[in-house]
Amino acid sequence: MKKVIITGATSGIGRELAIQLSQKGYAVGLIGRREDRLVELKREIGDSAFIRPLDVTDFEKAEATYQSLIEEMGGLDIMILNAGVGRDHLKLNWDSDKQTIDVNVTAFAHGANVAFQYFVDQKRGQIVGMSSIASTLSSGRAAAYTASKHFISNYMTGFRQKANRWGLDIAITDIKPGYVESEMTAQNKNMFWVATTEKAVKQMVRAIESRKNHAYITRRWRLIAWVAKLTPQFIWDRLKF
Repeated sequence: MKKVIITGATSGIGRELAIQLSQKGYAVGLIGRREDRLVELKREIGDSAFIRPLDVTDFEKAEATYQSLIEEMGGLDIMILNAGVGRDHLKLNWDSDKQTIDVNVTAFAHGANVAFQYFVDQKRGQIVGMSSIASTLSSGRAAAYTASKHFISNYMTGFRQKANRWGLDIAITDIKPGYVESEMTAQNKNMFWVATTEKAVKQMVRAIESRKNHAYITRRWRLIAWVAKLTPQFIWDRLKF
């Protein structure tokens, strides 16, 4: 039985990943801030679920929590770093930007380091990072969010290079979702190509099991990424979104 830890497992993509992976025979370690939802999810999944309430920005507690969960599960094959936040604001808002950076950048990097070191020691494993189609874009109204997703993608590329240089069987999978139904996107009225959580996660699971380097979810978002790469910087500088 493969063992996977999922951060941000109490709602949306994280919750659906836990359900679909458990249905495929995985043992799932579930991490999230809302203990009541973790308990409810464990009740739904059954004995193959292991839970730990945690704020991933509490870094000292986080490392001990990851290690204790790995020990209880009897090992780890895949770490899915899904916890994330995102807010739009046209005016400057440092408190909001700081929270985005704390969760999407610092907590992500901390979890990736813990997992990578574990996988280096056992010479195999897989880290899955939830970046976004936003990692290919820039936005004045979501500057911290898009920058944080750029960080995730670039950071994972660096880890992939480390694994290859050291000759280790460690897959680094960068998941880039477009718009997916979730609590985080519920208030966004300007979405298009919106995928249901179930459909999006089915494609994510296929990408994870195939140990892909990159996966656009749903696949049509690859077109947006291609257009973004071809767009000159002077156009980005004049965009008003």
